[in-house]
Amino acid sequence: MSALARYFKFIGKNVAGYDRTPTHLTDELKAEGISIHFDDNTELISLEYLNKENTLVVVTPAVPKNHLQWNYFTDNGFEIKKRAEVLGIITKDTFCFAVAGTHGKTTTSSILGHVLYENSIDVTAFLGGIVEGYNSNLIGSGKTVTVVEADEFDRSFLHLHPDMACITSMDADHLDIYGDAASIEASFREFADKVADKNQLFVTDGLPLDGVTVGVGTGQFSAQNIRIDNGWYVFDVVTPHETFSNVRFGLPGHHNITNALLALAMANVYGLALSDIANALATFKGVRRRFSYQVKKEGMVYIDDYAHHPTEIDAVYQAVTELYPDDKVLAIFQPHLFSRTRDFADGFAKSLSKFENIVLLDIYPARELPMEGITSQWLLDKIENPEKKLVSKAHLLPFIKASDATVIVTIGAGDIGEMVPDIKKLLDEKY
Repeated sequence: MSALARYFKFIGKNVAGYDRTPTHLTDELKAEGISIHFDDNTELISLEYLNKENTLVVVTPAVPKNHLQWNYFTDNGFEIKKRAEVLGIITKDTFCFAVAGTHGKTTTSSILGHVLYENSIDVTAFLGGIVEGYNSNLIGSGKTVTVVEADEFDRSFLHLHPDMACITSMDADHLDIYGDAASIEASFREFADKVADKNQLFVTDGLPLDGVTVGVGTGQFSAQNIRIDNGWYVFDVVTPHETFSNVRFGLPGHHNITNALLALAMANVYGLALSDIANALATFKGVRRRFSYQVKKEGMVYIDDYAHHPTEIDAVYQAVTELYPDDKVLAIFQPHLFSRTRDFADGFAKSLSKFENIVLLDIYPARELPMEGITSQWLLDKIENPEKKLVSKAHLLPFIKASDATVIVTIGAGDIGEMVPDIKKLLDEKY
C-alpha cells in the first residue's frame, strides 16, 4: 500500500490514508508529505477527498468489513479498488514482471528491481518491503517496465497482466481464505496460465508447474560450486546457454540464492548479460526485516526477520546455523494471526524446536479476533526444546539484557518489527 502511496505522490496526486497504528513506515510517508491518520473516524477524511468524481479509494484486504471510513466511501458511491486491481491498471500498458510465491516474493522482486534499475532499464518496482540502499519500497520511476509482487492472498494476483513471471514457492498458507492446500495450488496454476509463453515463466525446481526451472544445484538455471567467502556466497551459474563463474551475493541462506537466481534468470531472458546481472547482484544490500543485520560486531550479532510461516523459519535457522555454528542463539518469535497459528501449530513447533533457545511473544492478531484455546502458551507446550519461555512484550527488553546469547534473532510479521530499534539500542549499549 505504501509503495502505491509513494507512486501516486510522485506523479503529482494528492494522497491521504488511514492505518490502524503509527509505525516507522507511516512516519516516513508523513515526512514525504502524505497525510495519514490513525482513528477510524469519517470526520478525519480530508475535504479534498470528498469529491467522488476525482477520488480513487484503494483498500487492502487487511481492513475489516465494518470499517467506518470504508463504509462511508462505499455508501457514498466512491470508486473503490483493491490494491492488486490498481497495480493491474498501472502495469497493464507496461512490460510487467510479476513475482509470485508464498515465500520469497519481496526479496526476489527487490533483487530484480535493483538489477534492472542498475542496468538503466526504464523500470518502476512496487515492492512489499523497504529495500536497503534505496530506503523505499519503490525503485525507479520508469514508464515502460514494471516489477510487482503478485500476492496470492485473496487471489489478488489474478488482477495482474504479467509478461514475464516467476513462482518462488507454493506452500500452504492463508488457509483462512483458501480452505486447503489444493485450492492454493489451483490458484497458482491460474496465475501461471496468465503467462502465455512458458519460456517466460520461471519456477523453483520441484514445483508442479510447467516453466523454466531454477534451483540450487538443480534446474535449467542453477547455482553450482557454492562456497562462503568472508560472509559472502560465491557460486557459479549454469544456464541453458552458458556458465558464468564466481557470482557474489551477500544475503545469507540457500533460499536467498534461489531468490537471486530467479531474478537473474528473468533479467537474463529479458536481455541483460550475465556479467551485468552479476555486477548488480554484488551490490544488492537486502530488504529491511529479511534476515536484516541490526548489530554485527565481535561477541554480538542481532538479526531481524519477517518470517511468519514454518518454511520461512526453517530458512532462518539454516542461514543462522551455517553462519554461526558455534554461537549460542536466542530466537524470539511472535506468531502472526490466530488462524495461521492454529493451522500450522505442529509445523511451527517443529521449526522452532530446532533452535537451542526459544522465546515466544503473544500472538499478533492483525485482522482477527481471538480464538478459544489458540494462544502462544498452547504453541509453547508443543515445542520440544526444554529451553523455551513465554515472555510479554513489556518484559522482552529486560529478558534480552540478561541473556548470554551471542546471536539474537527476532522473527515474525507482527509489531515485533516496531521493537527492533529499542532492541538494537539495548544491545549496542550492552556490547
